[in-house]
Parts: sequence; structure tokens; C-alpha cells
Amino acid sequence: MSQQNKKLRVGITIGDTNGIGIEVTMKAVGVPEMIDMCTPVIYGSSKVVSYHRNACNLPGFQINHTKSAEHLKDNMPNLVECIEQEIKVELGQPSKQAGQAAFIALEAAVRDLKAGLIDVLVTAPISKDNIQSEQFKFPGHTEYLESAAGEGEKALMLMCTENLRIALVTAHLPLSQVPAALTIEGIREKLHQLNMSLKRDFNIDGPRIAVLSLNPHAGENGILGSEERDIIQPAIQQSLEEDGVQCFGPYAADGFFGARHYRRFDGVLAMYHDQGLAPFKTIAMDEGVNFTAGLPIVRTSPDHGTGYDIAGQGIANESSMRHAIYTAIDVWRNRMRYDESIKNPLPKLFQDRGRDNVKLDLTKGE
Repeated sequence: MSQQNKKLRVGITIGDTNGIGIEVTMKAVGVPEMIDMCTPVIYGSSKVVSYHRNACNLPGFQINHTKSAEHLKDNMPNLVECIEQEIKVELGQPSKQAGQAAFIALEAAVRDLKAGLIDVLVTAPISKDNIQSEQFKFPGHTEYLESAAGEGEKALMLMCTENLRIALVTAHLPLSQVPAALTIEGIREKLHQLNMSLKRDFNIDGPRIAVLSLNPHAGENGILGSEERDIIQPAIQQSLEEDGVQCFGPYAADGFFGARHYRRFDGVLAMYHDQGLAPFKTIAMDEGVNFTAGLPIVRTSPDHGTGYDIAGQGIANESSMRHAIYTAIDVWRNRMRYDESIKNPLPKLFQDRGRDNVKLDLTKGE
């Protein structure tokens, strides 16, 4: 079987043990069509998974237990036992122990991902508060993965669904710090990353990118703020002229989404977290995926949080987790194709059309 067509091993971390991550994971991977597509590898504790299975009334969920990702079964979900200590499950309640378990699972999965034992990573939601420790001092998954597996590359937080992809210039940053964090070079870097991700990860040729403003009404020529005039517009112009990125704007975010102008573009660059995620989750909450672009690894996550308010009730919607798995697989395959295409560019090839004696230029897509 070729690399592009092989059955991928999808590592999935359990996330916060008191939230809905385990429930949506079991629902997403415990169906035949998912097993046909990939080999799910859950990282966590069998006792915790069993607790959630019983609480959510999912008795039909079967899983292979193993101590190592070197011993997987392709015909069913697998669970790598990486949490040795006893974990007290307190459904719907944040706790330091739940955060510690989430980090242990994440660390084990990243280690196996870097070792090649799994191919892609999907992370169930964590509490950004209770996961904090001496080992984890990051605002979220994105920043941790940049440090742990980025190999010097910068991460780009990219929310995606079938027809909408929104990247962020600043991600997990207090709103009061956003204006000072915006620079011409910083925006150009994010535009370059988004442009490359759209081509390499999503197989889009010549992507068009919309850039959002920071201030209301795009600053109104400086009346409502100068960032558009002094930073965002120059960044767009330089990216277009010097970097070859097809980017346009800045657009006022309210009118841009209200008039559904995002449908005209392949990607959108927002200035800060809620500017991008609030409309994204309104448009695509059930199917949205958080993708960490820009890194050598492939990582996705559902676009919702821990869901403490419905944990253990069996009513959590697994659609976003399912789409996170699908997206990780698609991105991995798209990267393989893209990297292969630029690794050995084909010269112009000609083929004889038989009796017509007409030469066919295959590089023109005839």
C-alpha cells in the first residue's frame, strides 16, 4: 500500500476527564465507517473511559487495551494506557487531577507522534486553567505543540469547515494586549503561513485571503483607530506585492460576516480570538474544527470546550470530533501529495495520441 493510501493511525487524547471529550471520542470512533477509514488510538486511562462509557450509556463501545502504540489492532479502537495513577472522575467539575491526566495523555501522544507510532493527532478539549503546572505553562494546546513539536516553526491557529477557514494573528491573548501585538511583519508572517496552509494542507491553488480590520468600520480613516492605516493596510500591500499572497482588505468584521462575504474567499485572517471564533462558531459550531497549521505535525481538535454543563449525560454532539478526525486525515494526505509534487517536479511530458499523431502536453491538463 502506498504512503498516501495507507490506513492512518489517529492519536486522540482524552482531554479533561470531567468533561465531554471522552464521550464525543467514543461516539465518533465507535462506528464501523470510522474503523474502515483509520485506526483510532486513544491516550488515557481504561478506568476513566469505562466510567464515561457507563455514565453515557454506551455499552456497545469496545476497545483494545495496550500499554504501547507498537501493539495496535487495526479493526477496532485502541487505548494506550498512559495514566498509571487513580483518577477520580467528577463529572462537570474542574479539578487539578483532571488537568494533570489531560497533560499526561497529551505528552504521551506527542511523544508517539514524534516517534512515528501514530500519524496525526486529535486533541479532546482541556481546561486551560486546571492543566497549568510546572510542565504545562501555556495558554493552550496550540502554544504547547509549537514548543513540544514545532521544530522551530511557528503555529497558526486555523478554524476550518468545508467552506470557511479563519486564521488568527493573535490567539490566546488578552484583548487589551492585542493592538500592541499587531505589527506589519507579524501580519505578513501570518498571511504567508495561511497562504501556504491553504495550498499545502487544503489543496487550494492560488488561494484568495480576506483580512479583517481591528477597529469598528475599519478605523474610518483614523477616526476610530489608526491600526488599519498604519499597520494592517501596509501589511496587506507588502504581502501582495512582495510575497505574492492574494490578500485583500481590511474589511470591517461585522459587515463582512453579516453579508457573507467570506464565501468569496478561501481563507480569512482575523486580528484576535473572538473576532474570528465568534462568527465561526455561529456558522459552523457542530462541524467546526480547530487545526494547528504551520507545524511539521498534523493536529486538529473539535471547536468546542469541555462542556462541563452536559458532561456524563450522553447528549454531547460528536460531529465536531468526527470532523476533526476527518480533517486530520485529509490534511495528512494533502501534505503528502503537495510535498511529492514539489519534490520531483515533472518536466513537460508528451504522449503520442496514436493514429492522430498529435502530441499531448500533460502539464496543461488537457
